[in-house]
Amino acid sequence: VVVLHRNVTRLFAATRHWFGFNADDVWTLFHSYAFDFSVWELWGPLLHGGRLVVVPHSVSRTPADFLRLLADERVTVLNQTPSAFYQLVRADAENPAVGDRLALRTVVFGGEALDLRRLGDWYARHPDDAPFLVNMYGITETTVHVTYQALDREKAATLPGSVIGKAIPDLGPYVLDDLLRPVPAGVPGELYVSGDGLARGYLGRPDLSAARFVACPFGAPGDRMYRTGDVVRWTSAGRLEYLGRADD
Repeated sequence: VVVLHRNVTRLFAATRHWFGFNADDVWTLFHSYAFDFSVWELWGPLLHGGRLVVVPHSVSRTPADFLRLLADERVTVLNQTPSAFYQLVRADAENPAVGDRLALRTVVFGGEALDLRRLGDWYARHPDDAPFLVNMYGITETTVHVTYQALDREKAATLPGSVIGKAIPDLGPYVLDDLLRPVPAGVPGELYVSGDGLARGYLGRPDLSAARFVACPFGAPGDRMYRTGDVVRWTSAGRLEYLGRADD
């Protein structure tokens, strides 16, 4: 996937008002550099003058050790797949003295669907805003993140399914049927994404690029949108809810 450098810088510029990352933040590089989440983890601290802690592979596979690293290094920004965070929640419950030393201010979820109901144990021991939990949906072809959904204990207990929220301001989400017509709120459709985060395409694969990066009928001539293959629906509150893959 050919992603331009400017796609990454605009990602942080477009989300700055939500996160306020700064030079005091400490991040972890938890994921493999082959996973697009690592782009967010790596360039977040470097673009803002913060500090990056490279997590040893063995520590990343041992939740109790990782919890201790977060506390010892005073990490403030943590990025996790939900499945990894569920294990960290268990380690936090089993090691409350370590969990009490955490300095986290933001936890960002990505990479897979988040089960909001499984956050109850975390909120039982931590305030809504220390750290602040955020669910983000995204894909490599749209430069890591597409949507943003702030969470708290009430939302975790009441929001339906896996709500992924609203789009980053410089992206355009469309929920369409098989004829590329917008579907009403509550009706499942395939998610298409337009805007500044789109990659150029697939290197050396013009056929695949043409199939996935298609003309956007809702924008100016020449505008493109990416066909994600993900099924979503609009909620009555104007948020997107992730339902699964179109090819499942």
